[in-house]
Amino acid sequence: MTVRVGVITFPGSLDDRDAQRAVRLAGAEAVALWHGSHDLDGVDALVLPGGFSYGDYLRAGAIAALAPIMSEVKDAAGRGMPILGICNGFQMLVEARLLPGGLIRNANQQFIRRDQRLRVENADTAWTSGFEAGQEIVIPLKNADGGYIADAETLARVEGEGLVAFRYLGVNPNGSLDDIAGLANERGNVVGLMPHPEHAVEAGFGPDTPSAMRSGEDGRTFFESAITAVVNAAA
Repeated sequence: MTVRVGVITFPGSLDDRDAQRAVRLAGAEAVALWHGSHDLDGVDALVLPGGFSYGDYLRAGAIAALAPIMSEVKDAAGRGMPILGICNGFQMLVEARLLPGGLIRNANQQFIRRDQRLRVENADTAWTSGFEAGQEIVIPLKNADGGYIADAETLARVEGEGLVAFRYLGVNPNGSLDDIAGLANERGNVVGLMPHPEHAVEAGFGPDTPSAMRSGEDGRTFFESAITAVVNAAA
């Protein structure tokens, strides 16, 4: 079975090609999709990539969340399709109410770029099943509006229902409540996170590890997990 993963390009997307490359390295077919279309081209999973989409000056992801293709994204999420939002894509998912809470300017008001340690909190989603709960990974992070916020009731629900997918370790780079770096929906098919797993998929280009410089490949597991989820669902 050939798994087809759609990567949606919005005006201002800058990591769409990186996401397509990650999909291919994980063993699936990458399908380029356009924000102004209503056609998902029969894909099995979706990635909303990072960047700085049009309208971010109003609120990150707010205008992109109203793009024509987002109607199809919402329908696909309701059907259980695996959907991953990375950085700006995570912002779109919360603005589209596919994930709870919101994302605001980093607490230090600065753009942050670093290799970020994370702890896997939920290994039961379509995008995290290849990890172990409690596993520590390193994924590059680069954002200006990555501070996760939620009201007290929403935060209690997110924590109580196990919707936190990842937490920052070592340092909280953007002031996110409860060190939250990524979330999942109740069904586990929609995941959003601020760090960029597509930048840690191939030795020689990823984060440094104790074994070698730029050898980190933790990000590939996200995409391999989704491929496995699609194959298992079709079995």
